[in-house]
Amino acid sequence: MTQRVLGIAGYKNAGKTTLTANLVAELTGRGHKISTVKHAHHHFDLDHPGRDSYRHREAGAQEVAIVSRNRWALIHELKAEDEPPMEDMLAKLAPCDLVIIEGYRHGMMPKIEAVNVEMEHPRLAGEDKNVVAVSTNGDPAAETVPAFDRDDIPAIADFIVEFAGLGS
Repeated sequence: MTQRVLGIAGYKNAGKTTLTANLVAELTGRGHKISTVKHAHHHFDLDHPGRDSYRHREAGAQEVAIVSRNRWALIHELKAEDEPPMEDMLAKLAPCDLVIIEGYRHGMMPKIEAVNVEMEHPRLAGEDKNVVAVSTNGDPAAETVPAFDRDDIPAIADFIVEFAGLGS
C-alpha cells in the first residue's frame, strides 16, 4: 500500500516546523494516524558523546537500534552511501492515514507552502505545480491557490482532510 503524503515546504524560518507540529496535533486529535518525515539539509545527530549508542556508531556499527518500553529508534550510518530518496524512507514507515513530509522542497508530492512574508523568500506557489495550498502570515486573499492564515490550524486541517480524502 502506498502511503498518502502531503509536504510542508518553504524556506528557512518560514514556519514549516511549527505548522507541521500544529497540524500533527490537530489531525491526531481528530483521530487520524499521522507520521512525519523531516528532511534535514545539514548534519544532525540523535545521540551524543558518552551515550552507549554513540559509542556503538563510533566503533563502526552500520546500524544501531535503541529500544525501550516507550519507543525505539534505528540509526543508519550512510558513510559513503548517497542520501536515500524520500520514497525509500516512506517504505520504512508503518501504515498510517497520512505522512506529513517537512522539507523536500523540490519533491514531487502535493505540498502546502509555508510563507513568512517578513523573510522575502522566493515563492514556490505558481512556480511549483505541486503546491496545493499556502499557509501565510500575509494576506491569504493575495494567493493563487487555496490559502490560510498560518494560525488557523483547524481550517488548514479541514483542507487536508478533504484534499487527502481522510474522511471525518
